Amino acid sequence: MSDKYDVIVIGAGPGGYVAAIKAAQLGLKTACIESWTDKEGKNRLGGTCLNVGCIPSKALLEISHKYEEASHGFADQGIIAKDVKMDIGKMMERKEGIVNQLTGGIGGLFKANGVTPIYGHGKLMANRKVEVTDKDGKTKTYEADNVIIATGSKPIQIPPAPFDGEHIVDSEGALEFTEVPKRLGVIGAGIIGLELGSVWARLGAEVTVLEAVDTFLPTIDQQIAKDALKQFQKQGLNIVLGARMTGAEVKRKLVNVTYEDAKGKQEAKFDKLIVAVGRRPYTDNLLSEDSGVQMDERGFIFVDDTCKTEAPGVWAVGDVVRGPMLAHKASEEGVMVAERIAGHKPQVNYDCIPNVVYTFPEVAWVGKTEEQLKAEGEEYNVGTFPFAANGRAMAANSATGMVKIIADAKTDRILGFHVVGPQASEIVAQGVIAMEFGSSAEDLALTCFAHPTLSESVHEAALGVAGGAIHIANRKKKK
Repeated sequence: MSDKYDVIVIGAGPGGYVAAIKAAQLGLKTACIESWTDKEGKNRLGGTCLNVGCIPSKALLEISHKYEEASHGFADQGIIAKDVKMDIGKMMERKEGIVNQLTGGIGGLFKANGVTPIYGHGKLMANRKVEVTDKDGKTKTYEADNVIIATGSKPIQIPPAPFDGEHIVDSEGALEFTEVPKRLGVIGAGIIGLELGSVWARLGAEVTVLEAVDTFLPTIDQQIAKDALKQFQKQGLNIVLGARMTGAEVKRKLVNVTYEDAKGKQEAKFDKLIVAVGRRPYTDNLLSEDSGVQMDERGFIFVDDTCKTEAPGVWAVGDVVRGPMLAHKASEEGVMVAERIAGHKPQVNYDCIPNVVYTFPEVAWVGKTEEQLKAEGEEYNVGTFPFAANGRAMAANSATGMVKIIADAKTDRILGFHVVGPQASEIVAQGVIAMEFGSSAEDLALTCFAHPTLSESVHEAALGVAGGAIHIANRKKKK
């Protein structure tokens, strides 16, 4: 087989494998390079997301939530379940089974669409040549008319808490615990820290989350963030804001952590410490000096709005480029690039990318926050509706949180859609679709929603934008 392709994709995560499949569907001869191997040294497709990220973490979140509900929530509903126990080994086995099924599924999709998988570490050379080093150290060079870089990201390590793989771990290590730690520390109250902290708290760990910033989830709408924080604290998560970590030392199988907060120097002891302070682009040994691709000082690859780099015929998508580090954003960019290579002109709408925290309650949002709109001097109207007044949420024993819709005061166009509560990750899609179609709040208010459903809260929040909610008292408008 010739070593010349129309498209070579470096990386088989959600950006890369999706780009490769789309390119092949568009009639382009496509190869996808992946270096990931499992503990047994077998090649694995799917990148961080499928192997040690989105998918395994959601499996643990689902299982731990069911355990939590069976242990504490069933009795209120008349279900007597005594002595509910957790088998951590079985839970991990199930998580691995799901991961294996999905990563193997990508191999099947490559076969069905005619994508050639190439296993090894890909390095971009000049003139769109890609050098691949396999696990035995052998190198082979391929060339392409177009190269798509989709190498993703990896956890950031901080000097005060270097990973040791056993007591101080990253997000990957936190998915591999063989028993529930008695006391668990989490550095970082971002999405990953909150999700992993939630899993182990539900299973019985005493969890402390240390966050350097003074504001909880500062980038999201603060009404939603405050509601979420209240719920997490009720669940027993000890979230300490404004806590700047100064050191972590393992002594006698315990992690001794020192940090500074408003009260001064503090100390804490944990059985395990998860460092979840963010991720950085994975660009190690990726580019030769003459590749023509430019990076910024943080390792992100420079691209334009269509994900083109400064080197002709070279594109980059996902976590290695600007924008949110989200699997679905990477996939959308991958599809856009494949389509553009094939001569079409699609564009990713970066204003309509949803964000989700998969805790319980879930937190999800798309578009602008009230804080952003105030800072921009925009006039807006707000409609909110609590799940406490939603019959379906009550019936499901999940009546916490709210839906919040923000609309332009003059045009009524929806500018932001925010949810904290049950199935927020699914409900936010209604906001994404509405915003993608340029919907007004009135459009949603005039839409018929099934009863009883959680989605009726969207309907009521939309009605509330104009002060016309039915199932809750409306705020009097200021004259």
